[in-house]
Amino acid sequence: MPPETLTPERILEATEEVLRRYGPAKATVVDVARALGVSHGSVYRHFRTKTALREAVTERWLDRTSKELSVIVTAEGPAPERLDRWLTALFEAKRHKAGDDPELFATYMTLIGESGGVVDRHITDLEAQLTSIIEAGVSQGDFHTPSPSTTARAVFDATGRFHDPCYAPEWSRPEITADFEAVRDLVLRGLRTQT
Repeated sequence: MPPETLTPERILEATEEVLRRYGPAKATVVDVARALGVSHGSVYRHFRTKTALREAVTERWLDRTSKELSVIVTAEGPAPERLDRWLTALFEAKRHKAGDDPELFATYMTLIGESGGVVDRHITDLEAQLTSIIEAGVSQGDFHTPSPSTTARAVFDATGRFHDPCYAPEWSRPEITADFEAVRDLVLRGLRTQT
């Protein structure tokens, strides 16, 4: 049976496992290559530097959340319901990442600190998704705002406690769900058109 073709996706999967096993301080490109059964030069053909590899694995991790949320953005239905689902899904995704695999989450927090551009692109994407939902709400007559993009940034900032990784230690507290629901409901009420 011929060996599997080495692809960027296979390299990123292996890198994630190596990071989980050794952590960001000890994981090397040689470890990734060893896990794949190839030379480290083969890995470098796809990712020119260790930094590029680490940024790509971080981007892949963040993109998983963006892709899950984009389904809600493009779904049919009233904007208030979609915004509710989007905010809830963002909180749940971040909380699960932190709680389900705390070692890998800690690793990614280190990598995110090294990958400012990747994080900035992720935040821009999330704010664009929020803008789309808010624009739909304005078109449907459910939301009132003169600037959906400014409002999207404000909503993102207002809900930061429930998606910004610096708040991850709070996400396991028993009252966090009630706190989230109170903020989410306040945001939704604030966006409703005044009659």
